[in-house]
Amino acid sequence: MAPSGPDGRAMAPGKKITARIKKTLPVRGPQAPTLRELMRWYCLNTNTHGCRRIVVSRGRLRRFIWILLTLSAVGLILWQCAELLLNYYSASVSVTVQFQKLPFPAVTICNINPYKYSSMKDYLSELDKETKKALETFYGFSEGKSKVRRAAGNWNGTGSLFSRQIPLLRLENSFRTAIDLHSGRKRKVEGSVFHKDSSIVNSGDSNDIIGFQLCDANNSSDCALYTFSSGVNAIQEWYKLHYMNIMAQIPLETKEELSYSADDLLLTCFFDGLSCDKRHFTRFHHPLHGNCYTFNSGENGTVLSTSTGGSEYGLQVVLYIDEADYNPFLVTSTGAKIIVHDQDEYPFIEDIGTEIETAAATSIGMHFTRSRKLSKPYSDCTETGADIPVENLYNKSYSLQICLHSCFQKAMVESCGCAQYAQPLPNGAEYCNYKKNPNWMYCYYRLHEKFVKEQLGCQQICKDACSFKEWALTTSIAQWPSTASEDWMLRVLSWDKGQKINKKLNKTDLANLMVFYKDLNERFISENPANTLVILLSNFGGQLGLWMSCSVVCVIEIIEVFFIDSFSIVMRRQWQKAKKWWNHRKRDRTGKPPEVGDAEQQGHDNPTCIDEDLPTFNTALRLPVPQEGHLPRTPPPNYSTLRLETAFTEQLPDTLEAEQH
Repeated sequence: MAPSGPDGRAMAPGKKITARIKKTLPVRGPQAPTLRELMRWYCLNTNTHGCRRIVVSRGRLRRFIWILLTLSAVGLILWQCAELLLNYYSASVSVTVQFQKLPFPAVTICNINPYKYSSMKDYLSELDKETKKALETFYGFSEGKSKVRRAAGNWNGTGSLFSRQIPLLRLENSFRTAIDLHSGRKRKVEGSVFHKDSSIVNSGDSNDIIGFQLCDANNSSDCALYTFSSGVNAIQEWYKLHYMNIMAQIPLETKEELSYSADDLLLTCFFDGLSCDKRHFTRFHHPLHGNCYTFNSGENGTVLSTSTGGSEYGLQVVLYIDEADYNPFLVTSTGAKIIVHDQDEYPFIEDIGTEIETAAATSIGMHFTRSRKLSKPYSDCTETGADIPVENLYNKSYSLQICLHSCFQKAMVESCGCAQYAQPLPNGAEYCNYKKNPNWMYCYYRLHEKFVKEQLGCQQICKDACSFKEWALTTSIAQWPSTASEDWMLRVLSWDKGQKINKKLNKTDLANLMVFYKDLNERFISENPANTLVILLSNFGGQLGLWMSCSVVCVIEIIEVFFIDSFSIVMRRQWQKAKKWWNHRKRDRTGKPPEVGDAEQQGHDNPTCIDEDLPTFNTALRLPVPQEGHLPRTPPPNYSTLRLETAFTEQLPDTLEAEQH
């Protein structure tokens, strides 16, 4: 019976053929009857390799791995697309954030003269005598011709301790001979010559060069001559070396008493429009600057803030400098040094301190900037300094200067056996002095020369800090006090200070200092990567897709096929060779026939069908022909035997009519 449609009518011949094909062949593709068939058809025909590998993979473990990888790849695609869309509709800008209050930095103030000369005369009397004698010999000074404000004792004495340690010399005849300024005798100069400066202030005749000679205490022939084009610099450097040797032998408690107290240095104080006093300052003893005082140090756990910008709401102090009690050979300028820094930073007064002058009002306006750099692999900075193999001697947060000074001090202790006076003491070390370390000056200069030439390795070890705070300073100076107010102001300040100094103040003894925020804008500078991970992966995928029509899943598939599977095949073949070799060796020993292995018992597969993918039409055409003689072939059919013999010799008319139609 011919098939009929849903309405019971007979179907057309074309529809009959289609119905028979659907009935006999399985339906694939979008017209599949079930979701499972549809998904299987999609996985076998799609270019998404992950889905295809899920279907054709053999074994539950491998199929599970491919399901996991495919789902992970889908999740990453969705995440990256979302990130790209968010980045497309957003902009990266530099933002300046304004705060109502800003933390006020620590302000460290030091007198340029570290110790009162009237208190230090007993310790420095012999050194001062020899210094004056050297000036008289070289420049022709005498007490009657020079302005001497104080008696320094009988400087015509013969003190020879300092001249023996470091003789001052005036060089002649191209540095071959020199005249000892203390004894007046000529001496032959041996050793290398180091010119320390090129000051435009020359000493008398340009041919006269002054310097001093340092020799190794263990080898007197090993000497170095340090020359200066300015006699002032040479004598100051010579004096400073002996001064540090003397101060290194004085206990810290005694040095704090010889320096300036807070009552001596501070006359008036205002902060944020309110009065302040010495209780807001913390004493800090510096080896080269004596007693320094830090305002808002944060040691008590409280950091002051300011709510308004401008000079009226910052720190205002009047300092008493006491110029008449200055050491004439140690310092040649008058005033104070200040440094603005964070509470956790060490104040390097000698490196980055700002000098303020007397008889003037110095206004310092600040802009606060917080900076942060990216660490590795973007730069070579360090976060906390814990990865730097240098001990922090300053008990403050890490900085490049702290690392460099600590590295030099460590090298000084290791090479010279003692520590340099201007820097903190390492554990178990002591400061250098003549009595215990007669060779320390020669060792120090040699080591410092290597440090400057970057031969100690400190510059290679130490790194910049990734995070730091900076206060950009703008300084302005005005005459202070004015001529109209000078008289009454000095009288009032003398009255307030009169019980302690017992004399009338001069304007050259005073300095007015103001430190304030110019505005309350905090500037934050940070480094950001130019390319994020999303951009990197997108660019990588774009290059793979453009040049190789490849994706991450394709890369994984290549790794699986060309590395994992290939490796397993090679290892399996090597195992078979080893097993075959062992069987031959066993047969040679025992004389028995070799055992048939599993691979030989199981036979061989068709090499074209080894791939896990199902064979397609093209691969089926490339199936190899079996070898001759390997298997018996079926003979071709005898078509003559298929002919049917019938009694009807003629064809019926109805059949002929049907064939014609």
